[in-house]
Amino acid sequence: MAMYTVLVILCCLQATVALYFHIGETERKCFIEEIPDETMVVAIYKVEAFDNDVKDYMPVSPSIGMHVDVTDPDGKIVLSRTYAAEGRFTFTSHTAGEHVICLNSNSSAWFNSGQLRVHLDINVGEHAVDYQQVQAKDKLTELQLRVRQLLDQVEQITKEQNYQRDREVRFRNTSESTNVRVLLWAVIQIAAVLCTGIWQYWHLKGFFIEKKLV
Repeated sequence: MAMYTVLVILCCLQATVALYFHIGETERKCFIEEIPDETMVVAIYKVEAFDNDVKDYMPVSPSIGMHVDVTDPDGKIVLSRTYAAEGRFTFTSHTAGEHVICLNSNSSAWFNSGQLRVHLDINVGEHAVDYQQVQAKDKLTELQLRVRQLLDQVEQITKEQNYQRDREVRFRNTSESTNVRVLLWAVIQIAAVLCTGIWQYWHLKGFFIEKKLV
């Protein structure tokens, strides 16, 4: 049970996404990443093209690259730039929420190829920090570096908690608003039925009196 709990916690704290996907000549692929505010994101990518001679994906020509667009939850452009066929791009979120990361080829004509394979590795928060470089730059000992990592992890966990708390508040407000609307609609339906019933009663009563049936 303890091991299961640890695994669940580790899964919840996972902040790295590694995948690959295929993209056509005119295709555009987009991914949604939920990111807390003031959090650095580093994405490492590599583009390969299908080679009909070897029947496998091989490195592409240096002239082929990827155009990257990143928008925040408000629809504002965070990053829009064309990169080489292999490399990395970095951005920092200023608004918590769903960020849309879109990639497409910067070329409209490839060498007898119509499909690319793009390897993408997205690192969020402390996972995006190269601590070996930090250690060499700041001349930190192993203990100091470990303390720095722990502090960054605590800060990232705090940001995640704040973001989840904000999401919970928005969800609760949406649920309460939906419940109020459902109740209001039920009240309107009951009122309409009562009004219809009363109108039918008086209409029938007047009809019976007019026909001298009562």
